[in-house]
Formats: sequence, C-alpha cells, structure tokens
Amino acid sequence: MNDPGAILILGAGATGLGAAYRLRQLHLADWRVLEAENYPGGLASSFVDRMGFTWDIGGHVLFSHYNEYDRMIDDVLGDERVWHERQAWVVLGDRFVPYPLQYNLHRLETGDRQRALAGLKEAIAASSGGPVTSPENFLAWINHTFGAGIAELFMVPYNTKVWGYPLETLGTSWIDERVAVPNLSRLQRNLELERDDMGWGPNRQFSYPLTGGTGIIWRRLAATLGKGRVGLGTSVTGVDLGCRTVSLADGRILKWEILVTSLPLDNFCNLCRDLDPEVRQAARSLIYSSCHIVGVGLAGVMPELLRGTSWVYFPRSESPYYRVTVLSNYSPLNAPPGCWSLMAEVCETPHRPIARETLGATVVSALRRDGLIPPDTQVASLWQRREEHGYPTPFLGRDDVLGRILPALEALNVYSRGRFGAWKYEVSNQDHSFMQGFEVINRILGLGVEVTLPDPQAVNQQP
Repeated sequence: MNDPGAILILGAGATGLGAAYRLRQLHLADWRVLEAENYPGGLASSFVDRMGFTWDIGGHVLFSHYNEYDRMIDDVLGDERVWHERQAWVVLGDRFVPYPLQYNLHRLETGDRQRALAGLKEAIAASSGGPVTSPENFLAWINHTFGAGIAELFMVPYNTKVWGYPLETLGTSWIDERVAVPNLSRLQRNLELERDDMGWGPNRQFSYPLTGGTGIIWRRLAATLGKGRVGLGTSVTGVDLGCRTVSLADGRILKWEILVTSLPLDNFCNLCRDLDPEVRQAARSLIYSSCHIVGVGLAGVMPELLRGTSWVYFPRSESPYYRVTVLSNYSPLNAPPGCWSLMAEVCETPHRPIARETLGATVVSALRRDGLIPPDTQVASLWQRREEHGYPTPFLGRDDVLGRILPALEALNVYSRGRFGAWKYEVSNQDHSFMQGFEVINRILGLGVEVTLPDPQAVNQQP
C-alpha cells in the first residue's frame, strides 16, 4: 500500500464520506474531512420542519450496484428500513399511466396510443437494415429511439422540464440505464393483455430508512469515523495548488499531500488561486440546473389514488413540478400521526426562471388542480429549499470539458469526484457517489482501479 501522506477531503456528502469510510477501514491516521455545513450528507441530507414532517433534498431511495455500498448501509441502518416495490406514474390529463409510459401504452387514450405505437414502429423501421448512425444530440436521440408519438406525449416535454435546457444542447453519452429504451415485442404483449408493466429499471425495488430520512445514513456514517475526523461548519475560502494548502474562513491554513474534493467542480476551480487559466476557463463552461424542493405536509386521510404510490411524473407545462414524491409512503415516520406528505421538485435554469417568493403557493394550487390534494384537505406545513447545484447537465461536449479539467487536477494530486465533483449525472446516485470516494482512495493507495467514473456503463449494467 502506498503511503499517501496527509489526505484532506472537502465535502461530507456521500463521496467524501465514502473516501473517509475506506480510509477508516484501512486504519490510516493522517486524514480528515471538511464540511461547510453544520451537518453531513450534502444533497442526501434530510430535515425535520417545525411541524414534525421529514423532508429530503429530492426523491432519494436506496438501491445499489455495489456490494461495498450494501455492506455500509447494512452497518449503519441494520433492519431500520422499509422495503418497497416501486409504483411510479405519468400523469397525462386525467390519466395516470404506469411508468415507464413506453411499456404501458394500453393506458393511453385511443388516439394517443395509436400515434405512439405508429411512431415507435416507424422509428424501429428507420433504424433497422441501414448504416448505424449515432444521433447528434438528446432531442435527436429521443425521436430516433421512440418516434414522434411518444416523443411528443412524454419524452420531450418531460425532459425539457427536468433539465431546463433545450434538448438539442444535451449529449447522449449519459443515457444508458437512465432511460427505458422500448422493446417492441414486450410492449405489444402488454398491449394484447392490457397488462401494466412497471418492472423496468434498477430502482424497481428499493428501501428507505425507517426514521430520519435519507440523511440519517450519512449522519450515522459520519459518527463512526472518529472524534475530530469530520470538521463541520468549516468553509474553504481558497486553495493553493503549488503549496498544497487550503485556507479556511476562520483564518487557519491546512496542508495536504492528497486533496479529494466533492465540491462542485466549477466552484472548486474558482477557489484555486494558481490554477492554469485554460483549465479555469474550461470549468466556466460547465452547465447545471438548480432545484427547488417544496414539501407539503397534509392533515387527514390520504386519497386512495395515492396509496402505495412512490412518485408521479408531470410532463405537461401547466404543472410547475416535474416530479412529486409521496414521501410519507416511504416511511410512516416521515409525517406526524394523522398526516401525510407530498414533496415536489421544480427545475430552475436561465431558460426556466422561477418566481421563488410565490413558488410554494403555486405548487399547492397546482397539486389541488392535479388532484393530488383533495379540495377539503388542510395544508398543515409548507417547507421550501433551493439547491443552487441540483443536476449536473450532460451538455454537448461535456466529456471533452471534463477531459481537460480532471486530469489537470490529478496531475497536482487533486481528485475531484462525486455528483458535482465529477459532473457525470449517469453516476451521481448515492451509491455511485459513495463508491467514487471509496474507489479513488483504493487508486491513490495502489489497492485497485477506479471503475465508476471512467466506465459508468459497466457499473450500471450490473444486476
């Protein structure tokens, strides 16, 4: 095992804690974690509002591609979790269509169903028998893969809402398991039998902490790392790459031999005082969306429509949110007795501005209009949070930009990993992020190679 010297980890989210977890396993002593917030967890944190409702920063659930991650979850949660079969829906007008929509066309209105099926058959016919060409952008990929019917009904309007950028400006290298590519024979069999098919995807079965929301995982993990290992409320104000030091808001200067950072890559590069100007310029071209979380705590009995429902997708522009999670279905302890909860996610970008001051009222009104909140149901709590960095956008040319930034940093003993540290949406779930931290420590110490960051497809194709 290589002796790395002092390892400093910036960020106590899933990635930073994954790196720290591996260092603790190996009984190394010369390392610590710095976190600007006064709690660990990053984008996987959870909060309890004044009325006793628990809220996550987005619809996080537990599923995995890794044995190491599974063992960590077992260690920190044990049996304190609830298991679920995913029940997700797409709302089109007054119809709830099982997700993925492309496998459940029998639930559509007759005209929509015919257009969707005809477009899909045309797309398959157009792509068979001729030379194989890769669509030049995400919009072209949608039309090439699904045809005009499904594209117009769901894929284009939904993805426009969730990404907040024109789809022709997005690339395609990220797609892999993130989008259900239709299998025509499976689809036609479902049509013949009028059978609901909700079994696609790695999160078709998932678990969730019984208490404390998703954030309990990372709070408990941080607590196992040892006293003084995780410095909460510690903001980094500057990084000197040549001297290998970081400056802190409290005036301290800390030295490092290896720096592992999960800070947003654009922000981190701005902190580096002596970074190559070309690398700094490349970092300025990174694109992301912000995310608003609106939690609506409700008194009384949940409507039958939502019993057992995990989450609901809303592709149409009349609804401000792209997804609504029935968070009280994840765990009965996410809401006080006699209450239930809905959590809406709303995208914000320069192409999709949001009126923040009125967003809560707008979301509640839309939830009533969309039938998720019955007319006589009282709102017991309204909780809002905005995350500046919500989704790392897979823009055209992203991989070339990352290819200029990440190797340049690694040449200086800086390893940027995680959802926004590595800027790869396709490996940005909790398990991916944790393992990016775990794997980079193995690489630094000479104990193994990284897989998750360089080869997302290999990771995501695992059962």
